Amino acid sequence: MLESIPPLLLQFIMTTAFSFIVGLEFHNYLRVYQSHDKFGSIRTFVLIGLLGFLLYQLDTDGLFFAVGIASLSVMLSIYYWRQTAEKHFSLLESLLALLVFLIGPVTVHFPAWFLVLFVVLLVLMLGEKPLIHQFSNRLASNEIVILAKFLVISGVILPLLPDKQLAPELPVTYYKVWLAVIIVCGFSYLSYLAQTYFFKTRGLLLTGLLGGLYSSTAISVVISRRAQQMADDRSFVSSALIMATAMMYLRLLAIIFFLDSSSGKSLVLPFATLIALSCIIVIILLRFGNNAVVQHQTNAIQHPLELNMAILFALMFVFFAFITQYVISHFGNYGLNFLSIAVGFTDIDPFILSLLSGKFAVTKTAIVSAVIIASGSNNLLKAIYIAILARNRSVLAAFIWLLLLFVITLFYAFYFV
Repeated sequence: MLESIPPLLLQFIMTTAFSFIVGLEFHNYLRVYQSHDKFGSIRTFVLIGLLGFLLYQLDTDGLFFAVGIASLSVMLSIYYWRQTAEKHFSLLESLLALLVFLIGPVTVHFPAWFLVLFVVLLVLMLGEKPLIHQFSNRLASNEIVILAKFLVISGVILPLLPDKQLAPELPVTYYKVWLAVIIVCGFSYLSYLAQTYFFKTRGLLLTGLLGGLYSSTAISVVISRRAQQMADDRSFVSSALIMATAMMYLRLLAIIFFLDSSSGKSLVLPFATLIALSCIIVIILLRFGNNAVVQHQTNAIQHPLELNMAILFALMFVFFAFITQYVISHFGNYGLNFLSIAVGFTDIDPFILSLLSGKFAVTKTAIVSAVIIASGSNNLLKAIYIAILARNRSVLAAFIWLLLLFVITLFYAFYFV
């Protein structure tokens, strides 16, 4: 049916309809939020949209359209000048009129999905004013600066780095090193935003879940320290610690898929099994434990996008790439496995990412085995941390489960991979 309608008529209808929708929403905006004399009416916006469409169609060189938008800009400037005399300094009406004037050319030149997106954005800017103000008021003063840092490291530094090896003895490239930094920072940033702006007041279990997406080791230390005063909340303390480890496997799986989808596919079954088993343990603990939900207000993590931390991660990435290359060249696959156990007592992310990003003389099976071993060894480290820091029976279930995960992962890596 649409194919039978002449394209010019269809564009005319779409321009009219979308200009009307924007005008309707603006009329509602003035009625709710503004007390001064309103800027035109719904018909005004329809006529502005049709004027832009017709002027664009009359001259393919764009001269008529340029004169039209210049004339409209002059009239809007006069309107704004008159409004400033009445102490009204908003540019919203003028900018919105200019954008409606562009609906016609957008209808002609851009795909339908872009036109719809363009109009929907205009409507949302008008209709969601309270939500926008609420978000602006909740936004911390330094968040925009932090976001700018992330844009710098991802949109400026990354494209400038060459995709060539750092050195003959380091089988990783400048590009891959910084890409790993961005991936880890990105996941940590999302976890940070979720904790800071969406779950300020949250239960201990949710703390473990969100913190595990950032760093399961760090959040395990935080929860274990709090467990010193929570000896009676065994089910929730252990559940939060186990959930943090389950989220570690989920985060690792997502990061690995970004860098090496074939290794990610090989790790889906073991990691998904460990996640499922951990969730079952959590359900059992909550089902037969107490029902008190411990709430807290503070953030458990530092901001993940400090540039010095990104540089430190990159240096650790290069260091582990060098160590891995040395061990593989001198000791082969067995040396890599024992290196993975040792690395589990440090930060495993740079080791795993360097292993996946580099071109080491090992099979894909050996890489998958090393990743599983490193994650299991890290569970042993967390078990030691929580036993030392908590110093009570609230973490007993988590301690036992983390030790079992260590044994299970080592057994799987050495005998089934």
